Amino acid sequence: MSDPMRPRASLRTAVVWEVLKDALDRRVKATGRESLDVLDTGGGSGNFAVPVARLGHRVTVVDPSPNALFALERRAAEAGVADRVKGVQGDAHGLFDVVERGGYDAVLCHGVLEYVDNPAEGVRNVVDALRPAGVLSLLAAGLGGAVIARALAGHFKEARHALADPDGRWGDGDPVPHRFTAEQLTALVEGAGLRVGAVHGVRVFADLVPGVLVDTEPGALEALLKLEAAAAELAAFHSVATQLHVLGETQGADEG
Repeated sequence: MSDPMRPRASLRTAVVWEVLKDALDRRVKATGRESLDVLDTGGGSGNFAVPVARLGHRVTVVDPSPNALFALERRAAEAGVADRVKGVQGDAHGLFDVVERGGYDAVLCHGVLEYVDNPAEGVRNVVDALRPAGVLSLLAAGLGGAVIARALAGHFKEARHALADPDGRWGDGDPVPHRFTAEQLTALVEGAGLRVGAVHGVRVFADLVPGVLVDTEPGALEALLKLEAAAAELAAFHSVATQLHVLGETQGADEG
């Protein structure tokens, strides 16, 4: 149930999907081309790649996992978009060993930046895959959401540790190497030469609300989705979101 078009999964993906779809629609209008070339780094089994391909775009997914790429191939075939989705094995560090530099209208970098050794270099690398007029969809783990999650679980020392840690980690057992604030992510995007088109908080409430409530209360899922959408753009909620989404645009993105 990880397809952005399916209701339960949309608690985690709806905000990002709407921003991404709008950005792709604007690129279509600006270029006059119905089909864009999209690169999905770390795209795994196609949670976003397949829905993007359903819009008519050509998507290349780069992922280090052969199992994920096999699942991607199967999912694309089931969705009838196998001819528009290509999976290649690789990672962000060696990106241009497997894909073309400067060959894409849009690049998705979702859940990747947390795991690269040098986040600034990682952003610059994926930006280098963009054409002179293009957009970057960057999704990464938010510091505030992790702090709140540890505190609500009763791990107060770990929550405080994450606040002070340069990488936003709550301890040696933390499986996530890097977490970010909205300011840090926007600085990375701007440092790579892009302008920030939008910043959204993702999963502001979804990870805090008991799943049984969402699944059993009539209308709860739809109401929570609307609440997430309303809060996503408000800067006050960026600091507590589980994930942060930044849309970066090249200086020529408004041109054809």
